Parts: sequence; structure tokens; C-alpha cells
Amino acid sequence: MALGFFSRLKQGLSRSTQKLGDGLTSVFTKRKLDDAALEELEDILITADLGPAVAERVIESFRHSRFGSEVTDEEIRTALAEEIATILEPVAKPFEPDPSNKPHVVLVVGVNGTGKTTTIGKMARFYSDQGKKIMMVAGDTFRAAAVEQLQVWGQRTNCPVIAGPPNCDAAGLAFEALKRGKAEQADLLFVDTAGRLHNKSALMEELAKIIRVMRKFDESAPHTVLLVLDATTGQNAIEQVRVFRELVNVTGLVVTKLDGSARGGIVVALADTFGLPVHAVGVGEQAEDLRPFEARDYANGLVGQVGAENKE
Repeated sequence: MALGFFSRLKQGLSRSTQKLGDGLTSVFTKRKLDDAALEELEDILITADLGPAVAERVIESFRHSRFGSEVTDEEIRTALAEEIATILEPVAKPFEPDPSNKPHVVLVVGVNGTGKTTTIGKMARFYSDQGKKIMMVAGDTFRAAAVEQLQVWGQRTNCPVIAGPPNCDAAGLAFEALKRGKAEQADLLFVDTAGRLHNKSALMEELAKIIRVMRKFDESAPHTVLLVLDATTGQNAIEQVRVFRELVNVTGLVVTKLDGSARGGIVVALADTFGLPVHAVGVGEQAEDLRPFEARDYANGLVGQVGAENKE
């Protein structure tokens, strides 16, 4: 029997869960929650990628509510899931296309290798299955593999992919695609982009130009700027959000690769640091492995709690 989404999420978070779970079990098997115990808990939270700010907030909360009382690892786990869910709930916002924009333009940004192109393909599948008319733009014109990958998704989903010759002008391509999308009454237009962070000024210029040129045709475009982050990069994801927010007005996040050796605590650190909507998380290669982000499921999965399997 195929694993349901929550089981795969839990499996994907297993590395983070193990850090947290083993740490909690070793520190809190019936133990008084004193300063030493709180200090150990703070270390566990930081090493699980939740980041120092979140760790400090959780510790302060525990200090006020449970200091001096005897606790088990299960009680701490439950309380920790609650704290994490409280941080995540304000950012758990599924992506909603705006029907008043035809097409709703989604500019997809991120460094190379985070899964931008695959994310576009999966979202195209999801929304075309809902009966929406989708178009995709192969705007990462420097990487032939990215163009080919998007064309494969185009064949799979039966959605047109607008592509040009190698190294062609991404802004011109996006402009033509937007014109075509408007003429053909497309609901969604996904624009893939390059992600060469080592040359930040060239990337900034390219993204700014894509936006500037699209706005000559539709001054409200792009309607969404999605930043795709690879969970396995851990704390480096924080820096990526900072850089891309300098380059473009990021409106929401998608976190991929929460399968295997993911560092899932980083989603909590991102929520706490930036407060940007987390629209979806990816736990595998299949189209159905990209799902809307749910705070409570994620918090339970992160601390190794059971509790959402019945949703499958």
C-alpha cells in the first residue's frame, strides 16, 4: 500500500525528528524542568535547525508554564508541537489563484537545484486537474536541462510550454507568453527563472527586467512571486530568502525535498524570521507529493508525534 502524505512527511522529517526525539528522550525521561534541563532543550532545538530565536522563544514559554515541575519526554513533545504549530499557523496559507487576473502570473524564483522547474510542473498538474487552463514559460534560458524538464512536464500535463532558443532573452519570452496567455484566456501562467546566485547582480538585472517588461503589458504582473527553497540546505535557506527579497518582492514560499535527509526545522525558523506565507511543501518526486502546507501536521511530524494519519 502506498504511503499516505502524512506518513511520507513524517518519513521525510525523520532526520529532524530523530535529532529532536532522541534528544528529548535522553534529556526528559521523568526529569525536573530546571535551568540545566532548559539549557539542554535549547541546544536540541538549535541543532534541529529551528534556529536560536525560535529556541529562545520556546524555552521562555516553558520557563513560564512548567519551570520546576517534573516532565516526561512525551509531555515535552506535546507542548513543543503546540509551540511549533503556534509559530507555523499564521504562515500556512495555500496558494489561491486570483480569478480576476487572467492569467494569474506566477514568477517562480530560487537558486539552481532547489526544484523550481519540478514545482512548476507539479502545480501545473494540480491546477489543470482542477480544470484550469495553464501555461508555462521556460525562462531559465541558460540551462537546457531546465527547458527540457519543463517540456516533459508540459507533455505530462498537456499544458503548453513557451520556450525560445538557448540563451534567449527571458524577459522577451515572458512578455510573449503573457500576451499569448491573455489572448487564450489562460488561468495561470507559471514563469520559470534562472537562479545563478554566484552572479547576483546579473540575476537581479534579469529578474528586474522580466518584471519590468511584463508590466508593459499588464502593470499588475507578476501577481505572485514564489520562492522555492530546498529544505536540505538548512540555515542557508534563511540567507536565500534575504537575498531574493532584495531582488524581488517575494510573496510566498514553497519548501521542497522534505524527503530523505531533510532539515525540517528550518521551516519553523523561516516562519519566525520572515512571516512569509508557506504555500506548499514537497515530500517526493511524484506530482501528488507537493501539497498545501498544514501547520499542525507539520509540527506533529517534526517532533515525531502521531496524530494526523487519519487524514490520509
